[in-house]
Amino acid sequence: MSSPRPSNVVLTGACGGLGQALARELLAAGSKVALVGLQRETLEALATLAPERSAIYLLDVSDSAAVNAMAADWCARFGTPDAVIANAGVAGGYLTEAAEDLAVMRRMLEINLLGVATTFQPFVAPMRAAGRGSLVGIASLAGWRGLPGNGAYCASKAGLIAYLQSLRAELRADGLQVLTVHPGYIRTALTAGNRFTMPALLEPQDAARRIVAAVRAGREQLVMPRRLGWLSRLLSLLPARWHDRLLGGQPRKPRAGEAGATPIPGLTPPAAPGAQPHSAEHESKARP
Repeated sequence: MSSPRPSNVVLTGACGGLGQALARELLAAGSKVALVGLQRETLEALATLAPERSAIYLLDVSDSAAVNAMAADWCARFGTPDAVIANAGVAGGYLTEAAEDLAVMRRMLEINLLGVATTFQPFVAPMRAAGRGSLVGIASLAGWRGLPGNGAYCASKAGLIAYLQSLRAELRADGLQVLTVHPGYIRTALTAGNRFTMPALLEPQDAARRIVAAVRAGREQLVMPRRLGWLSRLLSLLPARWHDRLLGGQPRKPRAGEAGATPIPGLTPPAAPGAQPHSAEHESKARP
């Protein structure tokens, strides 16, 4: 059943390629949008598209105090959102034998899985009271089956898929929509350093349009592109030994500190040989 466009939206990960495309799509449609991210200049540039219908919040989604402060401020100024899109996410290669990669696993789970629950938490009660609302989680086809050298990311997205299934069952009777988005490859900074072929690569603007349309349609699942989803399902039917042989020799996703790796917020990359140690503080405050 189709519903009106989401007119009041909280969007995390607004600074990334997909996040910026979602922000532009929503603002162009007349929605009020809370722009949540870690890059002030990017958020401010997006806010200029509709300054009277947007606010920026510079915060880390794994910081529950900052997220709660953002939620309280947004609801006080614009009311309860009718959609929360938990888009913030990170990616990177993972090697179990490397002790330093345990921090990568921990941080990836904090952002990709716990960050979604942290983002949704302050909005569930007011949405329940209103009897409406959409909670959107950006999972991945990588959550359907583990990929070699990508264990942290695959685990975080598989966990997210299961969490959203549970949440959907909890909230269905309250009239809330829980949408799980399963994208393949999208042309963003997270995929720019990949050393392998990315079939059916989506442009972020196309992905954003599909997500907004799925929210409006009241859908519970969105696989995009659909043909890559079917290919993933066919591969999952292979015996594990065949699947592992097929993918085991493929180039791996760059690990933190390697060429092509995207920075993971809150994670200090391994120092280059001979480099002097340094410290850095990671800011995590809600700034309306």
